[in-house]
Amino acid sequence: MVFFFLILSILLIPSKKLNVMKIGIDIGSRYTKVAYHRDSGELSLTLFDSSEFYRKFGNATDSGFALDIKKLGFTTDAEIIATGFGRERAKLAGAREIPEIQAHAIGASRMLDIKDFTLVDFGGQDTKVIHVENGNAVDFLTSDRCAASTGRFLENMARILGMPLDEFSSYHENPATISSTCAVFAETEIIEKIAQGIKSENLAAGANLSVVKRFATLIRRFPVDIVAASGGVARSPAVIKLLEEELDIEVKVPEHPQFAGAFGCISYRG
Repeated sequence: MVFFFLILSILLIPSKKLNVMKIGIDIGSRYTKVAYHRDSGELSLTLFDSSEFYRKFGNATDSGFALDIKKLGFTTDAEIIATGFGRERAKLAGAREIPEIQAHAIGASRMLDIKDFTLVDFGGQDTKVIHVENGNAVDFLTSDRCAASTGRFLENMARILGMPLDEFSSYHENPATISSTCAVFAETEIIEKIAQGIKSENLAAGANLSVVKRFATLIRRFPVDIVAASGGVARSPAVIKLLEEELDIEVKVPEHPQFAGAFGCISYRG
């Protein structure tokens, strides 16, 4: 599910054990997101690097990854609902699992208080376009075979341009043309254009636009009267601006779009 655009003020692990009813965990390829409601009803959101999450908060067993929720700061009677990239690869022993498509659809629907829309979920390793009706996913398309439409691609482009991601994510005007449809070839193309003297801000805008154009055709296969975005890349102002221009519609983004999957877990009623 997600990359450095999703870094925000993260709540610390509670110093005393919390007696919560349900914990939602979205295990992404880069980051793991945890959502739960405190006794007061306040929503708490916590972000971990996925490799750190595996190292610090459990152990591999024959039945999957045994999460030590005490180390996370919770009592042992909490229900755990898991989704995301790592849901299958590192199964959480004892956790209830739901598909990430459904989790993101439910989470975005609840966060934005909308029922019928098309959702673009920008992940670190894939981008999914989900058609949502009455708050539930009914169909979807994915770009998981194309690395050039993912958050990891944008991370690499920012690195090549020597830019912090927050700066990279601000450029959308006068985009340079990035014609390569392969992530590897696109990197080579960027380097060649740097040598040609094309400004870095125009190349950053071009890379942001190339991502938008790669999945815009997928979005148009579904109704586009209401479009929403989730995932870490949804925190990029440039990508959202360019997507709005491409679709000629406002794109709705929840306050913490990278937590849509984890929030969808604790909101799931199935």
